[in-house]
Amino acid sequence: MKNKEYISFIKIIEYIEKAKKYTESYSFEKFANEDKTIDATVFAISQIGELVKNISNETMKKYSNIEWNMIKGLRNRIVHDYEGINLNMIWYVLNNDILKLKEDIQNIIKNEKIEDI
Repeated sequence: MKNKEYISFIKIIEYIEKAKKYTESYSFEKFANEDKTIDATVFAISQIGELVKNISNETMKKYSNIEWNMIKGLRNRIVHDYEGINLNMIWYVLNNDILKLKEDIQNIIKNEKIEDI
């Protein structure tokens, strides 16, 4: 794994932790009615998608259990259609997908040798 990938993985974990922290102990109703929380959370999720662009095709193929294209696609939907964001989908990602992604990224970091440091 290249150093740039390693740094991107670390940043992805940081954004996951931020997104979870922003919505800690929230119900969907509370989340959906707090613009600042929505903005912060959606920004964190979009940054995850942006950072995935730094992951090599080789790494993506090796860890094909991760939905890399879906992560990038969600980022694109957020950035290009911010007003049309489906909060139910964001809430689902926050509560069903994002912690699994964190676990998968942590496993990659643990299993891969870092080059170019």
